[in-house]
Amino acid sequence: MTSPSAPRRRSLPAVLVSLLLAAAVLFVPATPASAHDELVSTDPAADAVLEAVPQRITLTFSADVLTDPGATVVEVTDASGASLAEGAPEPSGTEVTQALAGSASGVVTVKWRVVSSDGHPIDGSFAFTVPEAAPTPTATPTTSASASPSPTVSASAAPTEAETPVAAPVEESSASSPLPWILLAVALVIVAGVLVYVFASRGRRNAAGGGTTGR
Repeated sequence: MTSPSAPRRRSLPAVLVSLLLAAAVLFVPATPASAHDELVSTDPAADAVLEAVPQRITLTFSADVLTDPGATVVEVTDASGASLAEGAPEPSGTEVTQALAGSASGVVTVKWRVVSSDGHPIDGSFAFTVPEAAPTPTATPTTSASASPSPTVSASAAPTEAETPVAAPVEESSASSPLPWILLAVALVIVAGVLVYVFASRGRRNAAGGGTTGR
């Protein structure tokens, strides 16, 4: 006769193997995902507003990136799509540096692709903004325009000197005003009045002296 406990003993190892396989299935997919490197920071930062295009862009990752030829790619373009990158990117340890050249205004887009330390390629992108610069060329026309009226100033100086003789007759006409003659007439009237008063006073005194002598 077959023992009823025999099937149960034979099924126990199979259950343990199934549990181990299930646990392996749960933990194995998470292992490669956690091994991938990631972008930690950028200089300039994403969405930054700068006064001008920087001389270089620096990308910092969580681990060393591979330095194999062609493994690192950095594209930097302005709002029109023109490239601002100068030369090839330079990976060193956890950092990747890309030199820039030229000027731009508006949104500058950075696209990057590197191979992480586990051999898996990763990529991404970010952008920063460079506002439009002040219209510097306007200063040059302003200077030339201000220099051009210089002959006009010198030309206006000549008529000013020519008008100077016209001012002299105006002063002479003001000097020939009747005010001095009026003052002279008033002075003569005053002097004549004083003389009349003096002579009248003397006549009265003489008349008074003659009457006293007759008595």
